[in-house]
Amino acid sequence: MAITIHIPTPLRPFVGNRDEVSIDQEGTIGAILKDLASANDGLGKHLFNAEGQLRNFVNVYVNDEDIRYQSGPDTAVKSGDVVSIVPSIAGG
Repeated sequence: MAITIHIPTPLRPFVGNRDEVSIDQEGTIGAILKDLASANDGLGKHLFNAEGQLRNFVNVYVNDEDIRYQSGPDTAVKSGDVVSIVPSIAGG
């Protein structure tokens, strides 16, 4: 079983217009997202800042749990988990 990563509409052009990506890698969410970004040109600048940290407006959930309330980018991800990338939306 793989890890499923749900890709939001604004980021789909960077992953071949797919709405989800499956990977067979376990580890931390930070490492998995960095690997995903390095395998898909242009994706990294939308997920990470210049220091390599997740951007403030990018929310990540593992199995519907916000990683900010777990271990942040060090949150463990294993086979069968579902990851959702949710960009914050501001408006007025």
